[in-house]
This record gives sequence, C-alpha cells and structure tokens, in this order.
Amino acid sequence: METLAHWLAHAERLHTRTIELGLERVRAVAGRMALRFDCPVITVAGTNGKGSTCAMLESILGHAGYRTGVYSSPHLVRFEERCRIGGQAVDAADLIANFEAVERARGDISLTYFEFTTLAILRLMSVSRLDVAILEVGLGGRLDAVNIIDADCAIITSIDLDHTEFLGPDRESIGFEKAGILRGGRPAIVSDPMPPESVLVHAAAIGADLRRFGRDFNVAGDPQQWSWSVRAAGAAPSQDAGADPGEAGAPPDRPLRRYAGLAYPALRGANQLINAAGVLAALEALRPVLPVTAQAVRAGFATVELPGRFQVVAGQPSLVLDVAHNTHAVAALAENLDAMGFFPVTHAVFGAMADKDLDAMFARIGPLIDRWYFTDLPTPRAAAALELMARWRAGNKRSDAEAGTYASPSAALQAAASQADPADRIVVFGSFFTVGAVLEHGTPRLQARQPLPDA
Repeated sequence: METLAHWLAHAERLHTRTIELGLERVRAVAGRMALRFDCPVITVAGTNGKGSTCAMLESILGHAGYRTGVYSSPHLVRFEERCRIGGQAVDAADLIANFEAVERARGDISLTYFEFTTLAILRLMSVSRLDVAILEVGLGGRLDAVNIIDADCAIITSIDLDHTEFLGPDRESIGFEKAGILRGGRPAIVSDPMPPESVLVHAAAIGADLRRFGRDFNVAGDPQQWSWSVRAAGAAPSQDAGADPGEAGAPPDRPLRRYAGLAYPALRGANQLINAAGVLAALEALRPVLPVTAQAVRAGFATVELPGRFQVVAGQPSLVLDVAHNTHAVAALAENLDAMGFFPVTHAVFGAMADKDLDAMFARIGPLIDRWYFTDLPTPRAAAALELMARWRAGNKRSDAEAGTYASPSAALQAAASQADPADRIVVFGSFFTVGAVLEHGTPRLQARQPLPDA
C-alpha cells in the first residue's frame, strides 16, 4: 500500500462494525507501539463546540509561541485535515509511515477505521516534538479511542442528545460518557452552563479539579467587547464578573484573573463566547506549564479560523456554511441566522444522516427557510434526498415554502444559486459531508442567478 487512499481503504475493511466503543483493543495496540506524549495534553469532549474549542486553543497557544498539535474529526474535504502540526494540516506522506506502524503493531487485533486512524495520528503527533497536544474526542468520551491518553486538562463543551444509540437516551447518560475523559486531581473544565448532574457526580467521585462556567469562571460583555474572569478555587460566586483582579488579602469572592476589553472571537455565533470562556479557563489551569500572554489571547481569538462553523461567505447572495448536524447545533444555527438581519428569501441546501432527529431539526429551523434543496450524500448512513423531503413535508406548516431534491450538495447549491436574488442568502448545513462537498473545490463565491465557477 503506497498511498494514503490505499491505507484508508484498508482501515475500512479491517473490522466488521463501523463503530465499536471500547478501549481494550486500541489500548493493547497502543501498548505495543509504546505510544506516549512528552508534552501537556488537552482533551476536548462534548456534543457541540469541540472543534471550535480546539481551534481557539490552537490559535492562542500558537500565538504564544508554542508548537501545537491538534487531532480532530471528522474532516471536511481531505483526511489530512484531521491532524494539524503548527497550525498546518499534515501531508499524506507523513501519515503513511504511522499507518504502517499501526499495522505492524496490531497483529491479529481487529481495529475499526476510527481506532486505526486515531492510533496513526496519535503516533505522528507523539514524535513531532510538540509543546502541547490538543485532542478532540470522536464520540462520547469514556470508551472513545482518544481516551487511552491521560490528559493533563480535560474540557467538556455543551452536552445534548446525539448518537443516543451508543451513548444513551438522555443528557444524564450522555454526560456520564463525556465525563469519562476526566482524570483525578487534574483540571476538569465544564463550559456547558447547565451540565448534567452525572458530569458533576463523576468529577467529584474521582477527585477531579472541577471548574464550571458560571461558578468558577464567567463572562460579561456588550455589543462591542467582552470580558472573562476566574475566581480562586473554592471561592463563592461573585456578583460582579467585571471586578478588578484580586490582590493579596482580597476577599475570596474577588476574581483571581481577568481579561477585559476582548474583541469577540473571529468564529461567528453567540455560542462561541461560551466556548471561548472554557478555553480561557483551561489556559488558566495550565498556566504553570503553558503560560500565555494577554496579547496571545487577543491575537488568538482575533485570527482563529475553522471552516464550516457558521462560516459566512460574502457575495450576492450571501452564503452560510455550517456543519450543524443535530438538534442542538441546528437550534444554534437558527439563532445565528435570525441575528443576521433581514433577507427576502433564505434558501437551504440540506443533507443529513438518517439517524438524526430530523423532525426536531425541521421544526426548529423550518420557519426561517423559504426554499429547500434536499441532497443525497455519498455515505450509506445518509438519508436519501427524497426521504428528507418527505419528512419535511410531513411536518411543514408553511404553505409558501418550496422544495426539491438533488443528487449532490454541489448540484443543490448550483440550483439554489441559479434561483437566488442578490439580496437573498443560501445556507448549507446538516452534515460534514454536505458542507465538505461544497468546499471541495474551494470556497464558492456566489453571484445571483449565475452558475458556480466549477460548474
């Protein structure tokens, strides 16, 4: 096998199941590989906000002068996007040697595609002379392959219903799975403002250094800027999140550290402020080993990039790309779309996996969409475009809304662009596959009623 494509195809054939949670097999292979990190490790789990959190950590730490390594999944266009070293996606050639190492080590142990590729990327990162490793959990936490690594700091972002067939039917069950990335005596950052009780109970049971949004750290702001503050461990909640930093002998409810006058993160969306708050809490917890300057924080937030997360592309019409693929993420997308202001017509290119709560997704965002362009996706897990349109019609309450079906996201976007007026907007969402197909040939720049450049 000489190419990355050959290795990826090999990894897809190894195991009888696409997803099989559990650490025994992957831990055994990691042991044979003597896989370990010689730098601080930050692990990020959650239902939504993981990718944004990792990107903000990477940007700030990079501006602070550290050599960063990031593992995230899934990718949008190319597999190599799943591993970034020093802010850049790795080359396919860099991955091949590590795929070979996993193959030699596994022997007769069968690994899933995710387990095989995760081990290869972790090995690449472990030998890349990193100052800090940032690992995004793929699914859940407790039994996810990433969890073979003991993190120096763990972050849990927002928790909601997704992958319930694997993680459980409610937020408490899912929260317990996410909490599996926490480690006793080490910082556990919870940026979900209302975390499931199961997260808090598990953190207490293992003696994790729990730091919660709204209790141990907080944000305040106005339309132009925002501030963040953290209190001393064990301090009572302060009524003034914008108070000056505490000094020696100050009352215990005074903030220990504060960043004021911050520009909002370059990643769009109101939910990004909560993600940013968790990022600063993690950096504060790791300050003894990874100190960062206020300038690095400001520059990191100002320049962070992450394609496909409420990515607004200027043009006529405007284009919005968002990988929102569950009810919670679609609700956030709807709020962000509503905050954009008035558009005469909103067109939606939508493709999604069949196991999602499609009815709830349509109910939340449906009132904002005037014309739907349902698309097939190149994976057996996806719902067919005709099925999507049937589900939408069953619950649609707008007599003026229109819909059609298309063979691919590119074809659907082509149709939307040909029908849109300059003042309209087009939103592409529902899956990484949907957004990734649109970005395959670069970021489209739309002109009303004109074919796309690559058409």
